[in-house]
Amino acid sequence: MTKSRLFWPLVVLAILLLINLIYDPSFFVIDIRNGHLTGSLINILNRGAPLILISIGMTLVIATKGIDLGVGSVIAMSGAMAAFIVDGNLGDSERLFPLFLAIALAIGLSAATGLWNGMLISRIGIQPIVATLILMVAGRGVAQLITGGQITTIYYEPYSFIGGGYLFMLPFSIYIVAFVLCVALYVTRRTALGLFIESVGGNPLASRLSGISSKNIVLMVYMFSGLCAGIAGLILSSNVASADGNNAGLWYELDAILAVVIGGTSLMGGRFFLMGTVIGALIIQTLTTTIYSVGINAEVILLVKAVVVLIVCLLQSPEFRKKISGLFSSSRKTPKDEGVNHHESL
Repeated sequence: MTKSRLFWPLVVLAILLLINLIYDPSFFVIDIRNGHLTGSLINILNRGAPLILISIGMTLVIATKGIDLGVGSVIAMSGAMAAFIVDGNLGDSERLFPLFLAIALAIGLSAATGLWNGMLISRIGIQPIVATLILMVAGRGVAQLITGGQITTIYYEPYSFIGGGYLFMLPFSIYIVAFVLCVALYVTRRTALGLFIESVGGNPLASRLSGISSKNIVLMVYMFSGLCAGIAGLILSSNVASADGNNAGLWYELDAILAVVIGGTSLMGGRFFLMGTVIGALIIQTLTTTIYSVGINAEVILLVKAVVVLIVCLLQSPEFRKKISGLFSSSRKTPKDEGVNHHESL
C-alpha cells in the first residue's frame, strides 16, 4: 500500500484534516442552511474548485514534459472578458443572453490563449517555460486593458450562480469540476489519447517515428489547459461578483504545479495521475484553510506551504525512504550483530 503514489498524499491530507478537527471539533459538521449544505469540508471543495480545474489541465501539460506559467493570467483575462460582456450587454437583468455570451467569449478567449501557447511551442519550437512566461506577463496587461485598469463589479444573479450558486444542495462549482474531471479521465484512460500523451512526454522522437503526431498532441494539451483556466476564471469572478485584472488568479500557476507534483506526476514528463493531482489540490486548499483557522500570520503562508510540499515530495521519493529506512536499520544494529556480519562475510 505504501508503494502507491496516492498513499502519502492521502496521509498528509488526513493529517491536515485531523489537525483541523483537533483545533475545531465541529470541523466535520455539515449543516443544511437556506436549502443547501454548509460546513468546512464543503467550503474546501468549493474554494478549491478553481485550483483543481487548472491543476487538471496542468497535469496533461506536464505529462508532455511542458509547463504552463500563463494559467493565472488566463484566469484574469477570462474573468475580465466575462465582466466586460455582462456589464455592456446587461440591459434587462432577467435576460440570459449576457450569461451565454459572456461564457462563450471568455472560454473562446481562453482557448485562443492555449492555442497561442501550443503554436509557439509545437510549431515554432520555443521552450515551454519561455512561451508561457510571455503570456504570464502579457496576459495581465490584456486583462487590465479589458477592465480599463479598474475592478469591474458584476451585479447579475445568473452569472453569480456559476461560482456562488447551489444545485441539489451542493455548490455548483463542484459539479463543474466533477464534469471536467470525468471528461479528462474518460478521454485519457478510455481512449488512446492518454497513451499518446505519455508517449510524447516520455520520448517525443520515438513517438514521432511510431506515427504519433507529437505536435498536435502538444497543441491539444495546451488548449485544454487554457480551457480549464478559463472556466476557473469564470468561477472565481462570479464567486466574488467582480473582475480584477491585476490580482485575479495571482500565483495560481505555482499552486497548480505544486498540486501536480504532490499528486505524483513527474516534471520530467511521461506518466501522469489525475486523481493524484486532485488530492494534491485538496491538500493545498486544506492547508490554506488550516493556516487561517489556526491563526497563523498571513505573511508566513507561503513558507508553510513550501515546507508541507517539501515533506510530501520527500515522502513520495523512493530514494529518500530507502535512505531513512537504512539509517534506522543501521542504528538498530548492535556491535555483536556487526561482528557476526563481519565473520559471515569472511
